[in-house]
Amino acid sequence: MLDSSGITGFGQSRAVSRRDALRYAGAASVLAGLGAAAGFGAPTASAAAPTLIDFAMRQIPAADIRAAGHAGVINYVSTSRPGSSMGAKPITLPYAQSLAAAGLAIVSNYQYGKPGGTAPSDFTRGYAGGVADARTAWALHTAAGGGKSAPVFFSVDDDVDRTAWSNLVLPWFRGINSVIGVQRTGIYGGINPCQWATADGVIGRSLSPGHVWAWQTRSWSKGQVYPAAVLYQRVVSTVSNPGPLVGGLEVDVSDALAQDVGQWSLHP
Repeated sequence: MLDSSGITGFGQSRAVSRRDALRYAGAASVLAGLGAAAGFGAPTASAAAPTLIDFAMRQIPAADIRAAGHAGVINYVSTSRPGSSMGAKPITLPYAQSLAAAGLAIVSNYQYGKPGGTAPSDFTRGYAGGVADARTAWALHTAAGGGKSAPVFFSVDDDVDRTAWSNLVLPWFRGINSVIGVQRTGIYGGINPCQWATADGVIGRSLSPGHVWAWQTRSWSKGQVYPAAVLYQRVVSTVSNPGPLVGGLEVDVSDALAQDVGQWSLHP
């Protein structure tokens, strides 16, 4: 478990060691290499920013992802829900190696349950559920070769209000923190949970100044973009509004709002 003592409230920056600074400066980011580099403090999502895709049904070949112009993937470090068999859950070592060999960034995300699914939303399981989910996520992340200091983004895939946040989601994140530490914890969700997670100190900070481990979805965000987020899910593929095809599969698309979005290559 990482020491979270270096994490401060939003508006303050954690000290960046010389080692971190050199790692960041020398990254020549995978993201910057495949599109216009996202500014360190970019306040809004931009279609000109490098993009990462997420998907669950099957593994999309790295060559197809590169051909479509994307900088990388946000892939699952969780298993399929009961009654389903999603080929991209969890990410495997051979697949991760193929992505890295193609120069693609890899970011880890955990989501097992979902609203109305065969397993309930993960955050409804409280502190103990957070402990269990963090253990599973980190085991799958490391088995696939994930960076030892890279974050895992844990999904709040629902329109939660402040009461649900305080009573259900926050204890879940506290459980996650108890296993992998604050600095390796990120959140996926609408703008409000991203802001609350920052204010309550349960997510870590990017090496990009002014950014935290928040992957914001456009869902439930009312057209607003959280300036501190590192990723913004601009395209959410649905039956009525399908996402673009990559390798024959509809995908979600996220803009990189920072050069350090938690990609494994920057957090070995």
